[in-house]
Amino acid sequence: MLSDAALVRHISGLPHARANFKQLVRELKVKGDERRQLEQALDRLTERGELIETKSGHYVVTRLSSEYAAGRLKVHRDGYAFLIADRTLPNIKGDVFIPKESAAQAMHGDRVVVHILRIEDEGRADGEIVRILKRAHATVVGEFRVRKRGNFVVPFDDRIQQWIEIPEGMEIPEPKESADRVGVKPVAVESPEDMDRMIVNVEILDFPEEGGDGVGRVIEILGYPDDFGVDVEIMIRKHHIPHEFPEDVLTQARSVPATVPEEEIAKRRDFRDLAIVTIDGETARDFDDAVWVDRLPNGHFALHVHIADVSHYVRPGSPIDEEAARRGTSVYFPDRAVPMLPVELSTDICSLKPQVDRLVLSALLEIDGRGDVVSQEFTHGVILSAHRMTYTKVHGILEGDAALRAEYADMVPRFELMQELALILNRKRVRRGSIDFDLPEPLIEFNEFGEMVGVVRSPRNIAHRIIEEFMLAANEAVASHLESLEIPSIYRIHETPDPKRVLEFEELAVTFGHSLGIGAMPVKRFGMVDRKRDGRKIRRNLEMADPQFNISSRNYQKLIAQIEGKPEERVLSYLMLRSLKQARYSEENHGHFALAAESYTHFTSPIRRYPDLIVHRILTTQLEGKPPRLTDEQLHVIADESSDTERRAAEAERELVEWKKAKFMIDRVGDEFAALIISTTRFGFFVELETLFIEGLMPIDTLPGERFTYHENTRKIIGDRTRREFSIGDHVRVVLDRVDSVQKQLQFSLYEPEPAGRKRKRKQ
Repeated sequence: MLSDAALVRHISGLPHARANFKQLVRELKVKGDERRQLEQALDRLTERGELIETKSGHYVVTRLSSEYAAGRLKVHRDGYAFLIADRTLPNIKGDVFIPKESAAQAMHGDRVVVHILRIEDEGRADGEIVRILKRAHATVVGEFRVRKRGNFVVPFDDRIQQWIEIPEGMEIPEPKESADRVGVKPVAVESPEDMDRMIVNVEILDFPEEGGDGVGRVIEILGYPDDFGVDVEIMIRKHHIPHEFPEDVLTQARSVPATVPEEEIAKRRDFRDLAIVTIDGETARDFDDAVWVDRLPNGHFALHVHIADVSHYVRPGSPIDEEAARRGTSVYFPDRAVPMLPVELSTDICSLKPQVDRLVLSALLEIDGRGDVVSQEFTHGVILSAHRMTYTKVHGILEGDAALRAEYADMVPRFELMQELALILNRKRVRRGSIDFDLPEPLIEFNEFGEMVGVVRSPRNIAHRIIEEFMLAANEAVASHLESLEIPSIYRIHETPDPKRVLEFEELAVTFGHSLGIGAMPVKRFGMVDRKRDGRKIRRNLEMADPQFNISSRNYQKLIAQIEGKPEERVLSYLMLRSLKQARYSEENHGHFALAAESYTHFTSPIRRYPDLIVHRILTTQLEGKPPRLTDEQLHVIADESSDTERRAAEAERELVEWKKAKFMIDRVGDEFAALIISTTRFGFFVELETLFIEGLMPIDTLPGERFTYHENTRKIIGDRTRREFSIGDHVRVVLDRVDSVQKQLQFSLYEPEPAGRKRKRKQ
């Protein structure tokens, strides 16, 4: 029986890259059990989107089809949708539009097959859904509504258009305690009427079709929307994040010995006499990396990066492994975490806690004065961490805090050596073109009652840089080691940005007097139209240029240096980041654009990331002299699923932060703030409050004094009479007018001084 890849190649070689099941049985001469294997292979390839089943038993190779496309459905709250295709579609710009009538047969997030009906001259395409490959929502979280015509659940996600009907005679689930909502009693209800306006989780029994409602049953009652902790519970269920460990997983985790057996220590290299330390945030509970640095007799640096040997405890195919693969990553919300591994492993036996023996997989690097790795070794070891250090403490030591330097007197020279090596490694990355965005990260602050009290800039200091540089060095070393041996593995890749996105950013940069310095870009490739003012200069350059498009990370790096410390730095850095592609996992190495690294992987966080655990297993197999256990096809599935779970976690984390920000601002309606314009559109401009890292919209029709118009060519909003301008990067003062807690959106108006005798609310 052919492999999946060989089967796709076979169908690709047939006329129109099409085949039906009977034809394949005949051509491949499959019999008996091989027929079932062929069916399973076709099902796998169809689910992955590599084949499209146009009708029962008829298949076409997706990448070679001009009529059909597979992908994820993105539904707008107004009912229409777009297909986010799995591949680049020939002759089509952007996503495929799906009208409301066709979109109604599926739900937001579903994987679907779309028949391309029409492609306009400028590349916009329309299509219709012909098949639903995979449902995105087995459950839906929403608000329970009691109505005369029945009981319904209105999905919290407004992109899910269909309500879920709850039939009469429904069984009311028992309220459950939550370990993460301490002090909050579960709500007890006796009838559906008691549940009106409460947040519930429902299992879908019948999916909605042709615009009708679905049918489901309530499986959880979470409480009222404003109850403490309900916002996190909603995000977990909205994004389908696994949050309860199955009993067999917990049983297996509890059976793991709490100490390291002496017989296992005897098999490993012993690093327990070295002053190895962990350096993490104050609130960290799992420590999966520890470091040690020394100066060698030849003047080089010895860098040890010791990573928790999770693969020793989590075996392939075990209940813990299967659950870890399903979760893919730990999810970190502002006030709680959903771990990938049970706490018995994540915060206990795998965690590199101080003064206890812990098993590790170690990268031992010798690095010269230019930051080049001149030798490397990988081994299984055992460590005993000397100290549990924090970023704040290490930073204080390096900044000369007398009390801290006295407390850790034996470690001061080693921390200074770490700083020296980290700066050398950073300079090396800068030389090769690595991009270093220094965008402020928001940190939500809570009081002792768990209530949000503010948003501040997350601190970042030299201690963060030390760990970042050491982990980057270890990840790169492992990736290059496995690749040099031609061992199938998983890579962390970041592909070259899309030329169209680069052009859009370049046009904006020019308006600020900056440029990526990329020279010419191809005209025909973008189907450009003439632009006025600054855009006209770009068009002229494009028409005279070499058609070969070239962009490197150095272009971004140089622009970052140009704008450092300037008023436009915040805006341009943000827009620059948006012009880049999203990093992902892949079994094929395409390099890492932002890091300017030819080979890169994730090896340093196996407690919280599944791909790291897989890389540990691959490296262990190589160290033991065994043949690779995972095929390219298996790695492809793991990489894709890990990328999906990573995006799921990021979306949930981001959305909860935005929701908390919106709720925090409700009591600040009417307050005045200093803000920065970060983007402009035809309907207004978006601002970011300068002290709170909170965004909101200033509608164009609320701008005072005259009619304002959005000028697309310059991306400015200009007054028709006075020619007053609002541009990206402008500083303005705004007043919070309204908070939409459902959409998690804030609306501002431009601050206008009040007449004498009237007072405005406090300034921020």
